[in-house]
Amino acid sequence: MVGLVDAEYRLRVARGFLDEAQQDAELGRWRSAVDNAQLTVENAAKAALALCGPVGRTHNPALQLRNTLEAMFEWSDPSSVQRLADLAEMLGFDVHVQTDYGDEMEGRTPWELFDEADARQALTIATEAVGLAEQIVGTHSRGRK
Repeated sequence: MVGLVDAEYRLRVARGFLDEAQQDAELGRWRSAVDNAQLTVENAAKAALALCGPVGRTHNPALQLRNTLEAMFEWSDPSSVQRLADLAEMLGFDVHVQTDYGDEMEGRTPWELFDEADARQALTIATEAVGLAEQIVGTHSRGRK
């Protein structure tokens, strides 16, 4: 049951970051919206991972999620888990680094890297990731009762 408790915690974290990403976008804070969307997807993926065991500290859970895909087959739709891993790669470690540090090689700050279109795309990805994580955790929860 610890896995389910951890998964539900990660979902709450993901939803919190999604709320902040949406608020940032409404205020025109594009870098911050992308940053919070990245954390949304990261925590949504970690919610699914928590159902299989402890989740390590990483900003790139996509690989670990793909490695546990087979373990999830018995109680989850593999295409949902695969899609969540894809989304975690789209807004993965590289985006995390760019939102915090910018592009040091090009001398571009994080605020120079992201615009409204980037924020809107990141929000779309984050919203889908939370929906998939809710579906995966919900299916697991119903199957274990």
